[in-house]
Amino acid sequence: MAVYLGLTVLLMGFAAWMMGQAVAESWRPVWQVPAYALALGVGDRFLAFALFEEPLLSLPAYALDTATLLALGILSFRLARVRKMVSQYPWLYEAAGPFWWRDRI
Repeated sequence: MAVYLGLTVLLMGFAAWMMGQAVAESWRPVWQVPAYALALGVGDRFLAFALFEEPLLSLPAYALDTATLLALGILSFRLARVRKMVSQYPWLYEAAGPFWWRDRI
């Protein structure tokens, strides 16, 4: 549990958060976030194996790690995209909460 919290949630979670922001800030589509999250999940599994002697080819552990990283990446993507839309097009859009924007009327 400590490896999951320290490595996956804190270290790789920060990487997933930054990945989601980078995808949103460069106007890339949201489908790229899961692709990058899969790669981060592989890296996370390798680090857990190399540093903490966890099993390398554990499908349940990979699925949990990747799902956590995907959730953080999509959350970060959405927050960054809303912030960018509202700040770049203030005459068109206004924030409708932290995850959505609406047309300014």
